[in-house]
Amino acid sequence: MSPDPTEERNVLGGALEPCGTDPMTGFYRDGSCASGPEDAGLHTVCAVVSAEFLTLQRDLGNDLSTPRPDYGFPGLKPGDRWCVVAARWLQAYQAGTAAGVVLAATNARALEVVPIEALRQHAVDVPDDLSSLE
Repeated sequence: MSPDPTEERNVLGGALEPCGTDPMTGFYRDGSCASGPEDAGLHTVCAVVSAEFLTLQRDLGNDLSTPRPDYGFPGLKPGDRWCVVAARWLQAYQAGTAAGVVLAATNARALEVVPIEALRQHAVDVPDDLSSLE
């Protein structure tokens, strides 16, 4: 059973906002980066994927570009929003190819793996508290 995304928090401390529905993302394929006990990989970072990010993921054995119709996976293209595994996003960050991050849609559980400073460096949304941008 999937957790209620409205009860989960984002990395800014607010309610977890939807990440993307085209394609439908999330460990539970509900459009959010909700994370429950079944989500051992922590699919918690709402990323706006780039070509470089997708290439690195493929090179690491995590092909997110190739469609897999048997799993209902259309394959990602640059610009798609996707709930990525926190450790995979961190690998890309360390390699200099981090994808953009939608902070309001990134689950607070991502902070178990990724420092908030790293996520903020690649934020593509504007947080509610603008003082954090100063």
